[in-house]
Amino acid sequence: MIRMQVQFDAAEAKALRRAASERGTSISAVVREAVDRCVLDHGERDDAISRLLAVGGRYASGSGDVSARHDEYFADSAEE
Repeated sequence: MIRMQVQFDAAEAKALRRAASERGTSISAVVREAVDRCVLDHGERDDAISRLLAVGGRYASGSGDVSARHDEYFADSAEE
């Protein structure tokens, strides 16, 4: 591991101490977990969003009026 020095304001430090105490772990572990969630996973989320957006418009329902009558189609499918 690489040692780094980070500064927090009083409210952030208090929140970190509380989170560490509740989890029974160190403040360092809480910070590492937050970095993993917010920084490391961010690229994977961007990739997932890009893949989802790429699917849009690739499939046709055969109905040209879905955007205008979506509520009716939904109600019909819910009754089935």
